[in-house]
Formats: sequence, C-alpha cells, structure tokens
Amino acid sequence: MKELQKQAMKVLENNWKDGFSIPCEALYPFQWNWDSGFIAIGLAHFDMEKAVKEMETLLDAQWENGFIPHIIFHTESDTYFPGADFHCSHLHPSASKKYKSTGMTQPPVAGFALHELYKKSKNKQSILAKIAPMLNKVYKNHEYFYSNRDLHNEGLVYIYHNWESGTDNSPLWDDIFNKMRSPEFTFERRDTTHVDASQRPSKKEYDHYLNIIEIAKTHNYNDQKIAELSPFLVQDPLFNTMLIKSNESLIALFQLIGNNEEKIQQLEAWQQKSIQSFNEKLFNKELGAYIHYDLRNDTPLNYVSSSSFSPLYAGIPTKENAEILVKTMLDKFGNDHQYLCASFDPTSERYNPRKYWRGPVWINVNWILYNGLKKYRFTEIAERIKNDSITLVEKYGFYEYFDARKDKGETGYGGNNFSWTAALIIDMLNDN
Repeated sequence: MKELQKQAMKVLENNWKDGFSIPCEALYPFQWNWDSGFIAIGLAHFDMEKAVKEMETLLDAQWENGFIPHIIFHTESDTYFPGADFHCSHLHPSASKKYKSTGMTQPPVAGFALHELYKKSKNKQSILAKIAPMLNKVYKNHEYFYSNRDLHNEGLVYIYHNWESGTDNSPLWDDIFNKMRSPEFTFERRDTTHVDASQRPSKKEYDHYLNIIEIAKTHNYNDQKIAELSPFLVQDPLFNTMLIKSNESLIALFQLIGNNEEKIQQLEAWQQKSIQSFNEKLFNKELGAYIHYDLRNDTPLNYVSSSSFSPLYAGIPTKENAEILVKTMLDKFGNDHQYLCASFDPTSERYNPRKYWRGPVWINVNWILYNGLKKYRFTEIAERIKNDSITLVEKYGFYEYFDARKDKGETGYGGNNFSWTAALIIDMLNDN
C-alpha cells in the first residue's frame, strides 16, 4: 500500500501547474471546479501548502455574484473543446475579469473540501487562519445558489446543463435529450483524439450540450432567463448533497472561528428546508433510492444511479431510508461479479459499463459513498467500496473510470494518471 500511495503522490505532483492542478495531461488541460476540491483533499496528506493554494486559486475565479465556474482556463490550449472562446464567460456582467471560464458550475464541494483540510492539518489554528477568508467566498457561492437556482423556494437548487451535474452523459438525461430539438453543430472534438470514442459521449449528445450553452449565451448567462428558457432544468441529488454537506462544513468552521452567528443561522435555515424537501420530493420508496427531478417537464426521473446513494454522505436519509438505500445498492449494483459502485443501474437496458457516466465506476463517487456508509455505520459495505476502489487502481492504474464487471475489465478508461483518482486513493489508504 505504501508503494501505491507513492505512485499516487507522483501523479499529483506531475499534474500540479503552478497554483492549481489539472485532472490529467492532454485530455483536461485546465482547472476543474469539483476536481480541485477532491484533489486538495489528497494533497492535504503530504503537501498542505499546495492543498490550500489549490482552493485559493479556484476561489480566486469566483464571479462577483458568488458563482464559481466549472472550468477556469488558466492557459491557452487547443487540446480541449469547447474552450474559452466558445463559452464567452465575459457575456455575464459579474464574470471574473481576471480569468476566462465557462458560464456553468459543478457540484459545490469547496465547503467540505476546506473542512477536510482543517481535519487533516496538524496545526489547526494555522490552517483555520488560512482558510478563513475562503469561507466567506464559499458562503457567497451558497447564497448565489439559494437566491438564483431555487426556483420554487424549496431548498433544492437546479442545474441547467448536464455538465453541471458532474455526471456528464448519464442515461438519466436521455429522456430530456429525446425531447430536445438541437441543431447540428460543426466542430472538432478533442477528447476523442486522446481516448477511444466508444468511451465518450456521442456527436448527437454534444449537439445537445452545445445547444444548451448557446441558449445561455444568447441571454448573457442570465439566471432568470435560463430558468425560463433552458430545455434542461434538473434537481440533482448528487449536486444538492454536495451543497448540503458543504453547508454543514461551513457551519462547523464558522463556529470554530466565532463571530459568524448570522451566517450560521442562515446556513441552518437552508439546511432544514433543503433536507426536508430532499426527502419529500426526491426519495422514491418504490425504487428504494433518491431520484432526479426534471423541473422543465415537471416530472421525476425514476432511475437509479450512483448519485442515488450520495445523500448518505450528507446525513440526509432517515435511518430507515438509509437501510432501504443500502439494500437497493446491494441488490442492483452489488452482486459477486461487480465492483462497487457502477455509475448507473447495471440491471437497466441503458447501462453501458465502458462509457463514461453510463455505467463505469468512478473513484470520486466511491469516496462519497464510502464516507456516507461509514456515517451510517454500514461498515462492511463501506470497506467493500474502499477495497474495490483500491483493487481497481492496483490492477489498472490511476484511470478516470473503470469497468464495474469483474470478469470483463482489461484496462481503466478515460484519462490516465487522473488527479482525483490518485488524491482520493491517498485519502482512503490513510483512513483506518
């Protein structure tokens, strides 16, 4: 295990780019929002200075309205499409003047990532002083979400693009895309020059992705116009879980700092409303899982994915519902021939074990599930997820994602020497 940790540290060192980390060479040459949070957690084990810098750089790209973009284009590169020139973040009046970025966000991990830095630090007061200025930025980001993305004032925020979910081409979105009439775009894909096209989203899917961005750009990324006009408007359990977990972390950190009573009260009010709505609206008893809700078409998306189990991480389910979740996970995802946890229901006809978020195992979601299961004292299955994650990396390397089928895997998929895979393996290896 020491050797595996050394290899993981080397991956992170190689992907460090003077103030931030890239997910991996060539395929993802910029800074990604939720990647940075997970990467900082791994860095905190051996280089706290870099971990802090990672988060500072991410938050330095925050817009004036509190929004944090999903990609920050620190450098010019033609190895990734769509790049800064396509996204045109400058169209929004509050956009960063310092950095080019996208006009969409990603699951808000910054709050709990900073809390993890504090928990891992040997000098608690020193790290608290360093992260204190960042907490106000994260709070402003959460304020942005609840002010601009909570359509019905129910404590559940929406995403307006599938890329904001982090689970880019999940089968969850198929029903939405089937209703969309997107024009055909002419563009040159970059991802398929680095990775087998069969492991990536299709051209037709990319047309939908670009169409949603074009609609947002037409209205200068105005939240009210996007809420009114975007064909994609979804309440995502993974995204909202990350927000609720980060709320919890902000409360804990503000309490440690002191003199933040108003912010703590507001965070607690958000928490209460969010968790209540989450359980009332997104828990499907028949499926035994949390589901996504399509706000644009006012309909639940009744499918089970790895995101369905993520609410365990934020302490959202009741004990009874947590037991139901674990039963569903084991029944659908956990037979002896499968590594835990596939990103989509392996019993579904939409399952594709090799294609991005349509089935493969992702280490970042496994880390979320591992910590969530531990929280509810499902120790045995938590250990299984941890051990499956380590086994996959030992067998195939630090890939972006992996085949969940034990007898079919020959290699990992997507980018190799992938930063969050390395970072979160380090964290799991050190969690005894």
